[in-house]
Amino acid sequence: MEKTLVLLKPSCIERNLIGEVIGRIERKGLIIRGMKMIQLDEKILREHYAHLVDKPFFPALCASMMATPVVAMCLAGVDVVRVFREMTGATNGRKAAPGTIRGDLSMSGSLNIIHASDTPENAEIEIARFFRPEEVFDYTPANLKAVYEHDEI
Repeated sequence: MEKTLVLLKPSCIERNLIGEVIGRIERKGLIIRGMKMIQLDEKILREHYAHLVDKPFFPALCASMMATPVVAMCLAGVDVVRVFREMTGATNGRKAAPGTIRGDLSMSGSLNIIHASDTPENAEIEIARFFRPEEVFDYTPANLKAVYEHDEI
């Protein structure tokens, strides 16, 4: 099964939305293979957001991402990268469709609740950045037969 990285950002933590987001993940039928709370630092943020380091808003991005710990999760499922990106919604919560995580829970372009990997290739890189191999568990939830038809997995 495909895997993806999810970060519940400080805006999620500060607004007490952890349970709401995890509930949506579980109700969808996605598998949480790893989860932990961590405090990010500038070093990991420079690596994670390397494509944004030279942007004028990068210092503000770092400050917002270090405001509280984040919850890092490794999710698994069929087409999980695409599925979870669709569940997440547009980056700017004001533009995100109702029913998406950002559409329902965010009003900001930067304080947007959640990060989700954008490609399966980036997901592998990002999971390795935030999790040691022994922190990601390979198991089969009992409800998997009710989530997928036998030929889908």
